[in-house]
Amino acid sequence: MKNNELNGQPNRIEKNTKIKGDIVSEADFRIDGTLEGSIKTSGKVVIGKDGVIKGVIDCAFADIEGKFNGKLDVKESLSLKSMCQLDGEVVIGKLIVESGAIFNAKCSMRSASDVKSISEKIEKTA
Repeated sequence: MKNNELNGQPNRIEKNTKIKGDIVSEADFRIDGTLEGSIKTSGKVVIGKDGVIKGVIDCAFADIEGKFNGKLDVKESLSLKSMCQLDGEVVIGKLIVESGAIFNAKCSMRSASDVKSISEKIEKTA
């Protein structure tokens, strides 16, 4: 699997940081601040407990502990932690939901063959 971290660490948007705009990268991201816009990455997006995103996320994997409102497209797996609050529209490969998570979304799952072909493409580009 390809390493999508810079110097062993994901890109970070720290607590008390607010960004408006669009981010495109192949690297992993951790959001502990606020983003109003979009993130497109072939890596993983983590929204920390203080993180808030309003907009669009397109990624391979996502872990959400904070708040997300918008459209989410996760090629592989989406993990919703117990403190998570998600509202919007979601397209995913796999869904993992901890007890206590708030999940108010229109949800579509990719078929197993779609997830497998996406995984094979990711491995070939690694």
